[in-house]
Amino acid sequence: MSASTEQEDALVTSTDPLHPANLISELCASFYRLGWVTGTGGGICIRTHDKVYIAPSGVQKERIEPSHIFVLPYPQAEPSPHTDRIFLRRPKLNLKESACTPLFWNAFTIRNASSCIHTHSQNAVMATLLWEKEKMFRISHQKMIKGVRIGGNGPTLSYLDTLEVPIIDNTPNEEDLKDSMKEAMEKYPRAAGILVLRHGIYVWGDDWQKAKTQTECLDYLLEIGVKMKLAGLPTVLNI
Repeated sequence: MSASTEQEDALVTSTDPLHPANLISELCASFYRLGWVTGTGGGICIRTHDKVYIAPSGVQKERIEPSHIFVLPYPQAEPSPHTDRIFLRRPKLNLKESACTPLFWNAFTIRNASSCIHTHSQNAVMATLLWEKEKMFRISHQKMIKGVRIGGNGPTLSYLDTLEVPIIDNTPNEEDLKDSMKEAMEKYPRAAGILVLRHGIYVWGDDWQKAKTQTECLDYLLEIGVKMKLAGLPTVLNI
């Protein structure tokens, strides 16, 4: 093994369970059990100072190992769809970095996030269908709203606030969502996530804990919102 290869592998090798490469493996397995990243879909990234750790694309998310993780330098020019990117480390296996990479970069550059999660949750997909005409999921007076932050990394919302999550149209290729996601994030600076029609949701946070917590809270709110809508109950109370 060359010295260069050893240095690259050292970026994803650690006994620390909180090392990003270990965390991504653990979290992907957890998200798989929740039904968020089945069929190789979905993903997560973690940014630490000058490095970004990203899961591979098209793999069994519950079986990801730290050695499968890509490491990119940060900052760098925004990774454009379908173009080469700069890497500090690539896995030895013939893997491709997550197709979500350009969209994760949106969370870094627009919200200064340190982690972004993408799920294919059925709750998210159902919400995009039921609120497709409005292009915005809305819900108020739910306890779990208090677990969501304004813009994803600002002050927490209150029980009395109305949570709004924009819905953008899907594209055949994940990378091509980059521009419409960016436009929605800029148009709705208070949004803590972006829903993608018939696809899923992107959620970010100041760190992986906050991104995970907000993804869990939003998924809960999407699920209860869908149930309320189908039961004929208003999701927003005008009190």
